[in-house]
Amino acid sequence: MPIPLITPAIVLRAWSYGESDKIVCFLTESHGKITGIAKGAKRSRKRFANSLEPFSLVNLRFQDSRSSSLAFIHGCDLIQVFKNLTASLEKIAHASYLMEITDALSGERDENRELFAHLRNGLNFIEENGTSVLLLAAFELKLLKLAGYQPMLEHCRRCGKGWRGRMLECWGFSLRDGGVLCEGCSALRREVSPLSLETLGVMGQLQQAHGLVSHPAAFSAAVLRESHLALLSFIQYQIGRELKSAPFLDAFSAES
Repeated sequence: MPIPLITPAIVLRAWSYGESDKIVCFLTESHGKITGIAKGAKRSRKRFANSLEPFSLVNLRFQDSRSSSLAFIHGCDLIQVFKNLTASLEKIAHASYLMEITDALSGERDENRELFAHLRNGLNFIEENGTSVLLLAAFELKLLKLAGYQPMLEHCRRCGKGWRGRMLECWGFSLRDGGVLCEGCSALRREVSPLSLETLGVMGQLQQAHGLVSHPAAFSAAVLRESHLALLSFIQYQIGRELKSAPFLDAFSAES
């Protein structure tokens, strides 16, 4: 019998299958996103004790199946439980959103260690620092970069003109083009959303930042919210559907 593969993993989603089994989706460090079946998970306290809940960081033991696209989950050992994430509805809303957008933008079995580390860092950030719209925008921008969807923010996506120093022009964000458009090029797109130059500057700073920024006082709440809403629309455009966690999150991020 083949030796099971072992990798750190974050539980993204889990749902019941039959009377005793569960289907579980993980983002792993070494093998990308994996969906597998955990036989007897509802009854086994030894192999899966409290380790198949979302927000759990585990050591996953799994084996690929020859007859199914689902992996066979041998067991999970808890590495870290993000206890503070479930301490309030606000934290649950933010953490659920980070999980869903990471899940939506990552492909099955596409190994991306930086993507795994980014989600882990995001959950740790909420665990240790709480929530903010700044976290959302910073997380979204880096996630888009790591997943291969980085928007162009420094120059017009169509003509290449830079926005810096053009204070009298109106600029917008195009979902279709994947970046900002100048006033002239914006007229060629119906779906363009206007963005202030201040928002463009903040988004550019966050896109270049090495880690998650923890100083919300440096940016205005209105600018951060405009950034987040533009990025949320872009993510939903890329995945072709609305995010289930977005309305729940909006109730809190509007007040952050």
